[in-house]
Amino acid sequence: MIHPHTVIHPNATIGENVQVDAFTSIAEDVIIGEGTWIGSNVTIMNGARIGKYCKIFHGAIISAPPADLKFDGEQTTAEIGDHTTIREFVSIHRGTKDKMKTVIGSHCLIMAYCHVAHDCILGDHCIMSNSTQLAGHVTVGNYAIISGMCGVNQFVRIGDHAYIGGFTTVRKDVPPYVRAGNIPAGFSGVNSVGLRRRGYSSETINQILDIFRLLFNSRLNVSQALEKIQSEIPDSSEKKEIVDFIKESQRGIIRGASKNITDADQGE
Repeated sequence: MIHPHTVIHPNATIGENVQVDAFTSIAEDVIIGEGTWIGSNVTIMNGARIGKYCKIFHGAIISAPPADLKFDGEQTTAEIGDHTTIREFVSIHRGTKDKMKTVIGSHCLIMAYCHVAHDCILGDHCIMSNSTQLAGHVTVGNYAIISGMCGVNQFVRIGDHAYIGGFTTVRKDVPPYVRAGNIPAGFSGVNSVGLRRRGYSSETINQILDIFRLLFNSRLNVSQALEKIQSEIPDSSEKKEIVDFIKESQRGIIRGASKNITDADQGE
């Protein structure tokens, strides 16, 4: 149902069974997938590509022009996958010529007052808690969770299954599978609870723990730790993902463990 007090450009593409509440504005170059619900006072601007069965709550702004002085009006997009929920007063900016798009994956939850800046790429099943802010060009992996009131610097990468504690300032890359917190962000353990919830075996979790013991608790520098990881840890997809992530880091990874990995972190 489309409320009569909405403003929808006649050239916008609206899927079947889309519901739009009052006082929402939808621009011309917009595509909205079937079954999506859009609350009142939402602004959906040119370049928005919204998937199926999404929920977009009151006051959100989707696909606003990027707050980037280099932006020159290029035709870019802000893309949201299927079954994703965007809560109240979230702002999502479309891309620039760097990536030409901003992307939020499927089955994500972006809570109230969050900001996703231009050229950010979020994977599937991500959660951003209230008032977390992503600067431009940030990459967030699948199943990553960023708690409330966090700030993430531009070009930072956050790996798959990472967990960022509340009020954290993230200035360096956060490897997959870890917990991070503090100002600035430092390593605080492995996200064992999240991994168990997603079906990772105790054997796999313990191997991940062994990798990060060498990386963060051995007093080796990153290059030395990577050499020991390569030589001492059996090969696995998780090991390859962690090693590749670190080798590809342009900003460097977080350091400064707030505590050592203990037996309490291990899988059951």
